[in-house]
Amino acid sequence: MTVFDFPKIDLHNHLDGALRPETLYDLCDRYGIEPEVPTIEEYIALTRQRANCGSVNEYLKMFDLPCSVMRSAEALERITFELGEDMAGQGVAYSEIRFAPQQHTHGGLSQKEAIEAVIRGAKRCEETYPIHLGILACMMSYGSEKINWEANLETIDAAASCFGKGLVGIDLAGAEGIVPLENFAALFEKAREMNLPFTCHAGDSPGPETVETAVYTFGAKRIGHGHHLYFDPGLTRKIAKLDTVLEICPTSNIQCRTEPSYEFHPAKNLLDLGVKVTINTDNRFLADVTLDSEYELCLSRMGFEYRDLLRMNLNAINGAFCDEAVKAPIRKALESLLAD
Repeated sequence: MTVFDFPKIDLHNHLDGALRPETLYDLCDRYGIEPEVPTIEEYIALTRQRANCGSVNEYLKMFDLPCSVMRSAEALERITFELGEDMAGQGVAYSEIRFAPQQHTHGGLSQKEAIEAVIRGAKRCEETYPIHLGILACMMSYGSEKINWEANLETIDAAASCFGKGLVGIDLAGAEGIVPLENFAALFEKAREMNLPFTCHAGDSPGPETVETAVYTFGAKRIGHGHHLYFDPGLTRKIAKLDTVLEICPTSNIQCRTEPSYEFHPAKNLLDLGVKVTINTDNRFLADVTLDSEYELCLSRMGFEYRDLLRMNLNAINGAFCDEAVKAPIRKALESLLAD
């Protein structure tokens, strides 16, 4: 059931932030992994506490346990299917599920095999439920670009081999602001050479200068988060003239203290200035959010109006990396609602 009866799009949606806790504990038992707390109820309570840690890099530590069980093709396929199933039940029409295949090779999988397993889970979900899913393969930043340079190059190669078969693009995720974002430029140059669409985490922990790097140096058409763009008025005006899409995740920003509150979040101001803002979940389980709960906060605390939600979903489907055949009916439905 959903209280927002229109096609919803979630572009920024991390697989390892969305595991059902029951599945997590089942896989822990299967792989002999000892969780920090013995019961699912205690794990949920602990996660809710840690979600409000106030630091992006501290927040990232919550992914350790989920990633530890995402070690086989069977597990990756199952987790992807279940995430799609959950979203379909919430009225999501299209979502791009992102994950870092290099983090799931500790059980013997190659990065390509990890991507293929996630694609299988997505396709099986599409065959079962009225939802479309695209997969994004994340390169990772752990600080210095040198730490995992070869693994990131392998991510690009693996993504290229799966592009058009369920994978729709790539991303750079992980720790932000430890080294200049420009240090990763050669990776995006390679992605462009291979005609891979890409988004890039920027403007969340660091300032607007990383958005400028992602857009004007890398050539990114979408930015993961990007809300700190607002603090550079000149750059905001420039970005508003482009088709650059911001994948904003309000609750994640508040939990990580990259914005002080929902009321002071600049997403509505950015939208009003002409920037193509979208609203997304980031980490559905870890953040305890759905698109519906984010939309409720948009209306009650962030200054948005109902029509803004339609506009932002139109921004999302127009900026999605999926085929036009998927986009067209969703776009038509949203445009029809906006015309009323």
